[in-house]
Amino acid sequence: MADETTSGVLAVRIVTPDRILVDATADAVELPARSGYMEALYGAAPLLAELGAGEVRLHGGNSGDAKFFVASGFAEILPQRVTLLAETALKTSEIDSAAAKTELESAQQDWNSAGDDADKYSYAQGEIRTAEEKLAAAGER
Repeated sequence: MADETTSGVLAVRIVTPDRILVDATADAVELPARSGYMEALYGAAPLLAELGAGEVRLHGGNSGDAKFFVASGFAEILPQRVTLLAETALKTSEIDSAAAKTELESAQQDWNSAGDDADKYSYAQGEIRTAEEKLAAAGER
C-alpha cells in the first residue's frame, strides 16, 4: 500500500474484485459519486459515497496526473486515504472503444424498447450513462 505517513499526500487505492488497479499517492482525487463529481484532498472529513460511472483523476503525488474509468461501487474518503471499491475499473488504455460503442447501442435499444416499464427504463439509462462515460474516458466523446 502507498505510504500514508507523507504529510499532505493522500494514499490512493482503486480496487476491483479481481485486482488492485492503483496503489499510489496523490495530492487530490477527483471521482464520480452517484450524485456528481467530487474532489478529495488531504485532511478531508471521513465520507462514504456510492460511485457512479466516470473518470477518476489523480493529481500530483507519485501518480503524477493519471486517469482511470470506474463504474459502480463505493468510495471511502478518510483524512489521509481514498479507497475506491469498484465493480469495474480500467486504465484508459484498457478501454475497448468498439466494445463500449456496442454497449451504448445495446443500451439505447433497451431504452427504446422499455415502454412503460420504469425499471427497464431506469436500468437502460444507467447502462447508457456507463457506456457514454467509458467512451469519454477513452477520449471518444
